[in-house]
This record gives sequence, structure tokens and C-alpha cells, in this order.
Amino acid sequence: MFKVIALVACLAVAVLAYEDYNSHPSYKYEYGVKDSHTHDHKSQWESREGDHVKGQYTVDEADGTHRVVDYSSDHKTGFQPHVQRVGHAHHPHGESYSNIKQHY
Repeated sequence: MFKVIALVACLAVAVLAYEDYNSHPSYKYEYGVKDSHTHDHKSQWESREGDHVKGQYTVDEADGTHRVVDYSSDHKTGFQPHVQRVGHAHHPHGESYSNIKQHY
């Protein structure tokens, strides 16, 4: 008998403790890094209004290209990225790694 009363009391507390604090979440943020010493260049921004999220991030790749990813997400379509690569890949030290002889 004691176990049943304790279980009912726990369930009642759990039901009373539930509140929907995020019924309509909303936020915006952004950040960026531009370090001339390490050549680390990247940025990101994102915003959310309810179930709709959209954003973008960018990064300078090691091969000299610039990647831009625009994305959106919601409960109907899920995560939808659109990736762009801007520029032409080049190796700043000349020869491609694929042309270097391997010594084993």
C-alpha cells in the first residue's frame, strides 16, 4: 500500500513541475575571428524564431578557397544547408601533395 501512495505522489509532483518555458524560443547571435598571424578567418550568425532557424557560417580553407554555408531548419523540412565554395584551390607552397614521391 505504501509503494502505491509513494508512486502516485511522485507522479503528481512530476505533473505539477512541468511547465513549458520555451513555448516560442527566440534568439540571435553572431561571432567572427580574423587572425592575421594564424590566418584563421571564420564567422557565423544564427537566428531563431519559434521553430524556424536560419543562419550562415564562413571559413577560409587551407587551399585558398572560401566556404560559405547558408542553412535553415524547421520542423517540416528539417536541416537544409546550401554550401558554396568561392575561389580556386591553390597550394601556397607550389607542388600538390599528390605529386610528391612517397618513401616507405
